[in-house]
Amino acid sequence: MNKFQPYTKNFAAEKIVISFRLDETRLKKIDKLACGYNVSRNEFIKQCIDFALNNLEDQENKQPEENEKTTK
Repeated sequence: MNKFQPYTKNFAAEKIVISFRLDETRLKKIDKLACGYNVSRNEFIKQCIDFALNNLEDQENKQPEENEKTTK
């Protein structure tokens, strides 16, 4: 599996505002990690989502019988 490595980036693109709920423990962990990488909470969460989606694509490219083995 690839290793997640947050990075800073400074380019603007149109965004859509959403909201979601997290438990306090998870939010504190996200804030601590984001601070350690010197990125905002929002940027850290976006990068985490991108990383997860990019790695899920690897599962999508497998043959159906291979996916069944890994999900059981």
